[in-house]
Amino acid sequence: MPGPIVAQKSPLVQNLPPGSYWWCACGHSKTQPFCDGAHKGTGFVPSKVELTEAKTVAWCGCKHSKNGAFCDGSHSKL
Repeated sequence: MPGPIVAQKSPLVQNLPPGSYWWCACGHSKTQPFCDGAHKGTGFVPSKVELTEAKTVAWCGCKHSKNGAFCDGSHSKL
């Protein structure tokens, strides 16, 4: 299986309310950083993220983070 598509080489930072979010792991989604179902047939699946309180989130945009849906700076090595 080929690797994910790099959606962007920087994190996607958002202030979000509590709730459930589905992070796009494949890079194909048109609604980055969230899944829009474009992964179908790619072998990738989105990651569910539960926020229990409002917070600022730095979503991984390069899809190579070792920290799942959250940016760990991996984009700087691409």
